[in-house]
Amino acid sequence: MTSMQVPLTDVQVLQDVADADTGEAGDKEETFAHMKEWKRQYMRGISHTPSQAGVYYEALKGSSHSLAKGSRNFRPGSMRRVRRRAVFKNGDCNVVQKHLQRRRVRFLQDMYTTMVDWQWRWTLLAFALSFILSWLFFALIWWLIMYTHGDLEELHLPHNQEDSGWAPCVSAIDGFTSCFLFSIETQHTIGYGVRTTSPECPEAIFMMCFQSIFGVMSSAFMAGIVFAKMTRAKQRAQTLLFSKHAVICQRDGCLSLMFRVGDMRKSHIIGAGVRAQLIRTRSTKEGEVMTQHFTELQIGTDDSGSDLFFIWPMVIEHRIDENSPLYNMNATDMLQDKFEIVVILEGTVESTGQSTQARSSYINTEILWGHRFDPVVLYNKDLQAYEIDYARFNETTQVDTPLCSARELNEIYKIQEGFRTPASVQLRSSPNPSTTSAHSNSSGYSSWCGNQQLPRRLRWQLSLPLQRGCSIDT
Repeated sequence: MTSMQVPLTDVQVLQDVADADTGEAGDKEETFAHMKEWKRQYMRGISHTPSQAGVYYEALKGSSHSLAKGSRNFRPGSMRRVRRRAVFKNGDCNVVQKHLQRRRVRFLQDMYTTMVDWQWRWTLLAFALSFILSWLFFALIWWLIMYTHGDLEELHLPHNQEDSGWAPCVSAIDGFTSCFLFSIETQHTIGYGVRTTSPECPEAIFMMCFQSIFGVMSSAFMAGIVFAKMTRAKQRAQTLLFSKHAVICQRDGCLSLMFRVGDMRKSHIIGAGVRAQLIRTRSTKEGEVMTQHFTELQIGTDDSGSDLFFIWPMVIEHRIDENSPLYNMNATDMLQDKFEIVVILEGTVESTGQSTQARSSYINTEILWGHRFDPVVLYNKDLQAYEIDYARFNETTQVDTPLCSARELNEIYKIQEGFRTPASVQLRSSPNPSTTSAHSNSSGYSSWCGNQQLPRRLRWQLSLPLQRGCSIDT
């Protein structure tokens, strides 16, 4: 059975060098050969650590010139974890499409949306080429009309037309360059007053009408694309903020998942609404594994539901109750489980009247258990207005929060309610009930902590308040 390769450390490499110097001369050759292989593994960071589900690993490589050189944060054999997520923090979707049939044909059928989705450099290039190519195309048509009519013959050129008495289709045309200039004047109705169409050629009159109509349509089409790119909802979403982390703490005795949203602009979002969806792996009763299963989370702010009066940053709350998919998840499960919470903020831009959508997401490592958001809205008496401090937008404060799941916390509350004797209730209503009530309640509570009929995990959670010297009176 072969031994597993493991990453080498600085101490091991230096120790091997010292051993090689003190060894015998016959073994030095073999030792240095091993050292060369060890150094190669050291610089490549070889590791056979099995990858976990939902985690991508990328080996960190150092410099090939010296063991001392390289990245400051380089550790031999270390791995950089790249969590897979459906939505990045900036709102872009981490989706790549492939094997699409007739992709180009389908995209060309919806040319307007395709050009709006292009990057700016391609849109501006298409904007310029649409005019230049149309000018050249119609200039060629005008040149053919002049050539077939005979206006480009030597005796029929503009400087000989008075002597020969020739009536051209378009005046002041002597070659392709003048045809190109006349094409620009016709398409954009410039009309400098030098080159004009005469009634001698019906085809020239028809072409002038056709190019004028085409010029108006092409200008409107390209201007609409540029306007749509400048005013699309994605640009407004850049000033809508989501907190870097989500937090879990207690609110009114219940565990709640919370994140914060904010708007940098003074023009507000009308009819703002927030949605949150949980993406995780789920197995059905039939054994089907659904790797991307979406679950809608019930969220709201204060007592106003998911509809926001969005005038300042607000904390969005998801109460972890019996209907929540996070009901059975404790702090340890939060770190070990692989899931993603996608949050979506939608509304209408007050200044433009267009709808907009901003997105972000939180994976399990971006959720802080036992933290609470710091307030950012304070009333300034000098300004006589509410002041928003965006420097504290992502700031949180650590608070005491049970590490158990919401389901286990509810069971603890039920057991505490069952051990409230009538005497303790009467003492609680007395002028100084704290000492006697806590002693009476804690004695019965501690007896349940040692009850072997309860699960070990629940007994440990029940004993936490007593270990910390806290009163279990609620």
